[in-house]
Amino acid sequence: MRYSYGITTALLVGGAAISLATGYPAGAQVAQNDRIQMQNAVPVAGAPASFADLTEVLQPAVVNISTRQSITIPEAQNPFEGTPFGQFFNRRGGGGPQTREATSLGSGFIVSADGYVVTNNHVVSPPNQRAELEEVTVTLPDGQEYQAEVVGTDPSSDLAVLKINRTQPFPFVNFGDSAEARVGDWVIAIGNPFGLGGTVTSGIVSAVSRSTGQGGAFDRFIQTDAAINRGNSGGPLFDMQGNVIGINNAILSPSGGSVGIGLAIPAEDAAPIVRALIAGEEIERGYLGVQIQPVDEDIAEALGIEEGVGELVQGVQPGEAAEGAGLQPGDVVIGVNGETVTPDNTLSRIVANIAPGTTVPLTFIRDGERRRVNLTVGRRPSEEELLQQNMFQNEDEAMPPPDMPEDGDGLMEELLGIQAVEITPQIARQLGQPADTTGLAITAVAPTSDAARRGLSRGVMILSVNGNPIANVEEFETILRAAQGEGREAVLLRVRSRQGVTRSLPVRFSD
Repeated sequence: MRYSYGITTALLVGGAAISLATGYPAGAQVAQNDRIQMQNAVPVAGAPASFADLTEVLQPAVVNISTRQSITIPEAQNPFEGTPFGQFFNRRGGGGPQTREATSLGSGFIVSADGYVVTNNHVVSPPNQRAELEEVTVTLPDGQEYQAEVVGTDPSSDLAVLKINRTQPFPFVNFGDSAEARVGDWVIAIGNPFGLGGTVTSGIVSAVSRSTGQGGAFDRFIQTDAAINRGNSGGPLFDMQGNVIGINNAILSPSGGSVGIGLAIPAEDAAPIVRALIAGEEIERGYLGVQIQPVDEDIAEALGIEEGVGELVQGVQPGEAAEGAGLQPGDVVIGVNGETVTPDNTLSRIVANIAPGTTVPLTFIRDGERRRVNLTVGRRPSEEELLQQNMFQNEDEAMPPPDMPEDGDGLMEELLGIQAVEITPQIARQLGQPADTTGLAITAVAPTSDAARRGLSRGVMILSVNGNPIANVEEFETILRAAQGEGREAVLLRVRSRQGVTRSLPVRFSD
């Protein structure tokens, strides 16, 4: 389940029904949602006397999801190596990397008679870079277990589709129209909190189009006070017609437990993505290439424009659609393709839903003047590419370097206490260097390492090692391994600061 405190989201973990056609010869199979009308299970208007009939019909299509992962633990350094005591203190596990097993739990729901299952991406995608997904098991309410295949994932929306198989049709449910959800509507959530399968909670829609302030194309949720906890991730949020109007995704909480603020991905956003994943289609989203900020009261006052409409352009990514259309920092984008940019309908959301290559009108304000330009939408980069684009954006080199991430690994970190990434043209521009710069950019330095004592910090570029130019981490570690094999205890790094000062520094290996 994903959970957070305040309005910062951190990884945790009634309308017409939308059917997902999969080509399965299910004959007269009927969605569990449709059985509700047949069995008169819809509660009367007002406060329901009971959700029991509704739950009885829907619960067979809600599943528990468990994963098994293998995690490689890097080799530990023997602090007594090279001393008379070294033979008594062997490295962990006998002198090599170890593999450990980890598990995770979540929820999901079946959306077709032939066994397609929807859940959150973070339920089936290991967050640790050293972890590898080994097995996914789907358990039905009757206790039957099935090995699942991961059909497709979409990290941007945090959605995933699995596939399970058997000869008999599976019970399934349909998506509803979340756009019809109103604040105050009754809802129920079914899932697997804390591994307690088949748990049902009820509440109301507390808010629609709720933003957590994180920005992005999918920072828009249905908020509910139905109890949602760890393990509910990926489970369905049902309306009183039994249709899935949301996929439980996150909570806002000071403790990690439910305090009555749960967030669900709206069905209107999820259903098209699920259909594309089932069909094996590549999910492409529109992209402008701008860093943006909502227009708050102070910005509106300063610019003399309406508050709550538009987003201020803080930066323009070179080579992307916005630069090609002439947008500049300081412009306020107020509309794209006929849609007004508001806190509930952000620029990122509007553009993400436009097919790349489409030419659309864009309206913006510059120097108090309303302007209009036609712009051809680009293709949104992957999450990894976006992270690289903004890795060193707007950072002050004088700021203290961040602590070394806990999940780091590799020979470079083991010997030097350094983590770094390959310098791409995007990273080079962020560091104020020519786009063709090659080498590594430091992302973190262990504070007790010799590298830190020598003044190396985040944003410093490593151009060569022992006189050998490097272009990626693999080349760096090959040189480190050779130096280690020759019995050396240090390497000479050629480094460059953001100010362009280039120098050579010897850095000793960690003890």
